[in-house]
Amino acid sequence: MDLNRHDFQLEELMTRIKDGDHRLIALQVPEGLKMQALEMMDTIETDTSAKVVLAADPCYGACDLVHDKMQMMGVELVAHMGHSQMNIDSGMPTQFIDVTYEGDPEIQPVLHILHAHREGAKKRLENGGDAPLSEEEAQERFLDAVGRTAALTDVKLGLVGSIQHLHLLPAFCERLEAAGFDVTIPLGGARLTFPGQVLGCNYSGDYNDIGHYLFLGSGDFHPIGLVLHTGKPLAMLDPYTGEATEMSLQRIERILRQRFGLIMACQDAERYGILIGEKPGQMRRTLALRMKRMLERHGKKGYLLALEHVGPELIDFYPVDAFVNTACPRIAIDDAVKYAKPLITPFELEVTLGEKDWGEGYRFDEIP
Repeated sequence: MDLNRHDFQLEELMTRIKDGDHRLIALQVPEGLKMQALEMMDTIETDTSAKVVLAADPCYGACDLVHDKMQMMGVELVAHMGHSQMNIDSGMPTQFIDVTYEGDPEIQPVLHILHAHREGAKKRLENGGDAPLSEEEAQERFLDAVGRTAALTDVKLGLVGSIQHLHLLPAFCERLEAAGFDVTIPLGGARLTFPGQVLGCNYSGDYNDIGHYLFLGSGDFHPIGLVLHTGKPLAMLDPYTGEATEMSLQRIERILRQRFGLIMACQDAERYGILIGEKPGQMRRTLALRMKRMLERHGKKGYLLALEHVGPELIDFYPVDAFVNTACPRIAIDDAVKYAKPLITPFELEVTLGEKDWGEGYRFDEIP
């Protein structure tokens, strides 16, 4: 990652600091950008009269705010870098900074993947609706990474990306349409600030006329969530390296088999710990209470456990049979192997208790 090709929008930030005569500000940056933080602090303190404190705890998104702590410290302005503002109240003056990257990869390396995915979407479109399923067929549907969503109405290419690369989407839309694709940049819900944006916890821009996706970004965090949510083929083009790959359906099916195994492991569970996230954008108290009431209806016990950070060392010792996670949805998906006891999502608990049917397919846990 070439950090010199990122735009941290420091000039705009320093103008706001000067205009507001702020004396103490805080920087909150994601892990991948922390190596640049001290240099940014030097620049701000040299060019303004403000002192800068780095919120050095891990930061996983715009849902992961530290404003209450910064207020107690006397901070007057928080500069939150690398994420866009969500539909949550930050509680104090905040400047969300996208941190864009100037890389502009060629589309040629990804075209053969997109052509193959479009052909697969056409076949799915032709197959149409579903017949009733047996229990065994329903369980197989649960593990099917392609057949889980509603019937397609078209095979458009959905063009999406992570926040650093969203400025590339309009130009890429034109290039892909010139290459023969019918392209749409989906518009998501209130948690998403920009067209084409995806988050680790929200993929609300998925439409039935989108048959497959192209993701502009690096890593597989967002691609895994997008395929789990949509069940649709996904190509990836990395603006940092220019490399084109796809999210393997075999990999997604391995994750789904892991989820299936955790559900089966909970069949005889009687006592559950229900995790509530204390971070502003992850607190789903109403959902946690609904899970507790549902367990009670089935003659089982649920204990509400509120945590700011969730980790095996903080919960594995509780005398329960399993945990239900209502904090960040990715904790259960990405970190399940770290826990000694089953850690499942609210939807998975509903399947365990028979409130949901296997045949509905896997439903990714989202925060709207």
